[in-house]
Order: sequence, then structure tokens, then C-alpha cells
Amino acid sequence: MSAKKKPARRSAAAPATAGRRRAVVERRTKETSIRLALDLDGAGESQIATGIGFFDHMLTALAKHARFDLGVACRGDLHVDAHHTVEDVGIVLGAALRQALGDKRGIVRFGHAYCPLDEALSRAVVDLSGRPWLHFGVEWKAKAIGGLPTELVEDFFWALCDHGRLNLHLDAIRGRNSHHVAESLFKAAARALAMAVALDPRVTDVPSTKGAL
Repeated sequence: MSAKKKPARRSAAAPATAGRRRAVVERRTKETSIRLALDLDGAGESQIATGIGFFDHMLTALAKHARFDLGVACRGDLHVDAHHTVEDVGIVLGAALRQALGDKRGIVRFGHAYCPLDEALSRAVVDLSGRPWLHFGVEWKAKAIGGLPTELVEDFFWALCDHGRLNLHLDAIRGRNSHHVAESLFKAAARALAMAVALDPRVTDVPSTKGAL
């Protein structure tokens, strides 16, 4: 189920644009070179190129259903395997999400969603708490979908949680087809994130009794 939490790694991010919750993050290592642009107040438009077709499909679904504008250009060492590409994109997306949210003043903070896809049904519950954690209640029936090993889906979400500093509970409630299960997970996560990052007109401060998230 939940994997052991992985240590955070640094990513360089540009400041969020004033008046619009945006961030651009670049990360270059000997394993991957990534540039990611995120706009939380977008329209669900995306341009995704990671070299892994099914992963591109999942990131496109995440952007569409969260209503985020998302651009991802990644060159990874796919001659080794897909792991570095998938995890590092999660790292960069988490860093961009955190940067775009700024001090989180006025956000809803919590989000939840159930999303079905044919026989598959998944649930996502998120708290933009500043404390990273992932519960991943998924048992895969396939080892890979397209060029994406299914075990890397959990690694992606761990990296997102770790660098986005968010608490995410993901559960595949039912499902036979692993493509459907994965897609329902990404869509549920997207809808939960859309709810959590939304601005609540009644809230003018940081939604925490501590005064900080």
C-alpha cells in the first residue's frame, strides 16, 4: 500500500507571477532535463512530452480535469528505464504547485473527488497542509500500461506530495482494467486538487489555526 516516504530533492523555481498563480520550474540532472510551466487559474490546456505515451496521457488528463494549464518538456534516460523520468516530473510538478500557491492565502485547502471510468472507481482526498504524505491504496493487475510500469504511478504521486508539500489519499475502490484504474486515479486526483487550490471569497487569510501552511 503506502510506500516509504522518499527524501526531498531540490528543484529551482521561478517566483509565481503576481495576480496569477503561475510557476515555471526547470530541473537538470544527469538523468533528466525538465522544463515545466503551471498555471493554476488556467483552462485545462496542456502540452506534454515526456517520451512515455501513457504518462503523457495521464498528465494531459490531470491538467484537463484540474483546469490547470500545464506544459511539460522532459528528456530522460529512457534507455535505462522510465523511473527517473516519471519520478522527476513528479518532483518538478510538486515544486511548481507549491511555488504557484505562494502563502496559500484564501485557498479552500481541502479537496476530495470520486471518479469512475467504466468498471473502475477511484477516490482522492487532499490537504494542502505543508506536510507531505501519500496513502496509495492500489493493487495493480498489470505490470505495465503502454510504456509505463504501473508501480511508477505510486512513485509519481509520492514525488508530487513530497515536493508539493501536500497530503494525498488515493484509493482504487474497484476496477479490472489497469488503464481504467490509472486514469480514474489521475482524474480523481485532478478534481481533488482543483477543489483544494480554488480561492474561497470568504477566506482572506491562510486557512490554518497556525496561521501558516
